[in-house]
Amino acid sequence: QVRLVESGGGLVQPGGSLRLSCAASGSIFSINAMGWYRQAPGKQRDLVAAITSGGSTNYADSVKGRFTISRDNAKNTVYLQMNSLKPEDAAVYYCNAFVRLGNNEYNYWGQGTQVTVSS
Repeated sequence: QVRLVESGGGLVQPGGSLRLSCAASGSIFSINAMGWYRQAPGKQRDLVAAITSGGSTNYADSVKGRFTISRDNAKNTVYLQMNSLKPEDAAVYYCNAFVRLGNNEYNYWGQGTQVTVSS
């Protein structure tokens, strides 16, 4: 079984920064793409940023230039550095990973971490 555990959410003022972490554990052969999604109340869950095992990244237009996704493959961990936070960034942030177990690939989600941006 694979678990994704997020940390680093919280309350921050507009213009502030937060760093989210997501650590994968379990019987992992390898992890392919990892990403962060977010879901605000009453809205759909949207992709924020993703990173491949080779380090290629893509971002939602709304966070380009402010957020940076990175990963430590040795630790099976993905990070999201969020700078210049805006009230519209407030949401529950979910970690997502495509994990290879044997010959198959499975998609996993973390439990989510709340990010609140308010003065």
